[in-house]
Amino acid sequence: MAEDMLSQLRGILVQRYERIRHSLALKLGSPDLAGDALHETWLRLEAANIAGPVKNPQAYLTRMAVNLAIDVKRAEGHMLMSSDEVDALMEMVPDPAPGPAKVAEDRAQLRELQDILSRMPARRREILILVRWEGWAHKDVAHHLGVSVRVVEHELKAAQALCAARLSRRNGEAQ
Repeated sequence: MAEDMLSQLRGILVQRYERIRHSLALKLGSPDLAGDALHETWLRLEAANIAGPVKNPQAYLTRMAVNLAIDVKRAEGHMLMSSDEVDALMEMVPDPAPGPAKVAEDRAQLRELQDILSRMPARRREILILVRWEGWAHKDVAHHLGVSVRVVEHELKAAQALCAARLSRRNGEAQ
């Protein structure tokens, strides 16, 4: 999982490099420092110990670059920013945590999904969970359950269709 996250962060850094560099240059007051901080961010990503998924990769990269820029300034002995300026700069980086409304919405959707799963036939539910949650290959699920791959595909398609229909109906009622 850490390798996937590392690849995702590097991809975002490459794709959004100019946008992030411009934003950092404005915050740091120096395009050169922003470029150096992003270069150092790229290098440090390899050593970063990323324990789980990053909810807002661009904010993560920006915060990492800001921290590295501060470290560079401190190392050079040219601390041009006061601690108040550093605090203000850190507040500019968006908080990646979801707000209360998003948390409530996600919890309601999770309860609805649990209800849908509880009403599914046991084999269909198991196939859905093994393939979509556990990441098993269709042939492995078929072997595990003693059914054909075609049965797995059919049951999976039916399970996904049921979930999509029930969740879209719920979302339509909520609007």
